[in-house]
Amino acid sequence: MTDEQKALRDSVRGLLAARPDPLWPRLCKEIGVAALAVDATLLECQVVLAELGRQLTPSPMLGSAVLATQALLKVGATELLPSLFAGDRVAALKFADFPVLDAPTADIILTVTGDTLWEVTPADVTVRPCDLLDPTRPQAVVHLGDAPARRLGEAPGLASWLRDLACVALSAEQIGAASRAFEMTHDYVRQRVQFGRPIGSFQVIQHRLAEAYLRLEAASTASWTAAEALVADSPDAPTRAAMAKVHCSESFQAITAEMVQMHGGLAITWEHDAHRYLRRAYGDAQLFGAPATHLDRLAATLLPYGMIGSHGGGT
Repeated sequence: MTDEQKALRDSVRGLLAARPDPLWPRLCKEIGVAALAVDATLLECQVVLAELGRQLTPSPMLGSAVLATQALLKVGATELLPSLFAGDRVAALKFADFPVLDAPTADIILTVTGDTLWEVTPADVTVRPCDLLDPTRPQAVVHLGDAPARRLGEAPGLASWLRDLACVALSAEQIGAASRAFEMTHDYVRQRVQFGRPIGSFQVIQHRLAEAYLRLEAASTASWTAAEALVADSPDAPTRAAMAKVHCSESFQAITAEMVQMHGGLAITWEHDAHRYLRRAYGDAQLFGAPATHLDRLAATLLPYGMIGSHGGGT
C-alpha cells in the first residue's frame, strides 16, 4: 500500500477500536469513507473494506458506499450522493436475483434492469428480511411488484459490471476477516499448552498454519490485482473478479475452519469470536453467487472450446 493508504487504514482501525456510537456517521464525517468512490479510487475503498472485515463490523460500506454509490456514478445520477456521503442516508442496490444488502433499513432502494438504474421508494416495495447464518450482515429479499420507479440513467453492461465490482469489493472484506482469523489462531497456538509445550511447537500445527498463511497471501494478491484491473478498466477485469471471488471465498472458509479446529472446544462457545468468523466465511461464499457459479464463468472464458462440458455446457 501507499503511505496514504496506510494512513487511511490506521485511521479506520483506530476509530473501530474506539467503538464509537453511532459508528457509520462518524466513519463518514470524520474519515469520509462513503465519499471515497469520488475522492479516491476503488483501491482506497478496498482498504476500508478490509478493516471493516477484520472486525466483522456491521456497516453499509459494501452495499451503500460502494455498490449503490458506484452505480449512481456510472449512470451520472449524482443528486442522491451528498446524503449518502454524509452518512445521513443508506442506499440498497438490487442488481441480480439474490438478497439485497442493507435492504431492511435502507432509506433509498435502487434497482437495475438491463443497463438501466431505477429508484423506488422503500414504502412501495415488499422487503422481507432473511434469516441468516451471519447476523452481522443484514439482507432482505426485495419484491418490486408494480411499484412506481424513477429512471436515473443507464450505462452499457451495468449489471455485469456491478457483479464484478461486488465480487472484488467483497473479496477485500474476506481478506481482512481471514487475516484477523489467522492472527488470532497464530497467537492462540503459541499460548495454548498441551503435553507440557505450546501446541504451536508441534510440526503438524506448523504445517497447517503455513498452508493457511500461503492461502491468505495468494488470496490477498487475487483481491488486490482484481481491484487494480477494475480501476484500470482492463479487458481481463471480469476474469480477475471471478478469480478473486472463488479464491477469497475458499481461502476464507479454509482459514476459519482451521481457526475452529485449533481453538478446540473454545471456538464453539458464544463468548469466543471464532464461530462468528466461520459464519461470515460461509455466508460470504454464497453472496453475489456461489464459487461454483464463478468457476463456470472462468471455465467458459479460459478453457478451450470442447473442454467445458463438466461445468455445464460444451461438448
